[in-house]
Amino acid sequence: MQNQTLQDLYIDQLRDLYSAETQLTAALPEMAMAASNPQLKQGFEMHLEQTRGQLARLEKIFEVLGESPAGKTCMAMQGLVKEGREAAGENKPGPVRDAALIAAAQRVEHYEIAGYGTVVRFAQVLGMNDHAETLRVTENEEKQTDQQLTVVAEQVNQAARG
Repeated sequence: MQNQTLQDLYIDQLRDLYSAETQLTAALPEMAMAASNPQLKQGFEMHLEQTRGQLARLEKIFEVLGESPAGKTCMAMQGLVKEGREAAGENKPGPVRDAALIAAAQRVEHYEIAGYGTVVRFAQVLGMNDHAETLRVTENEEKQTDQQLTVVAEQVNQAARG
């Protein structure tokens, strides 16, 4: 179905994010298991809990809109998750694999930051300021996760260097 209005596009983008977060809840435990760095492993586990909260926030927005979150598959996240799985399988366990996992995770975070930034702006234009505030919380969480990954990467990359 073609989007006719900004509100249609907004709902479509929210469904895309819901699909992305749902896919991520399946991938994060795998990433945690593949990680050898304890800080990275713990970060993936913490982000899984955070992602579940983000899904709950999206579900509340869909409830307010009288819409279902189902109906869309985020192809971008599908590809990013596939790359993350490849990173885990193609690299020797230890710091090199951890560096690859961080690279994959930061791609995911940057995708999510862009997606949430977009829907925050759409919600503002549509006069849905309560939605914008809720979505901004998630956008900020994604930015914080990216920053935390950067901190861990500094240590992991040095160890991977050999």
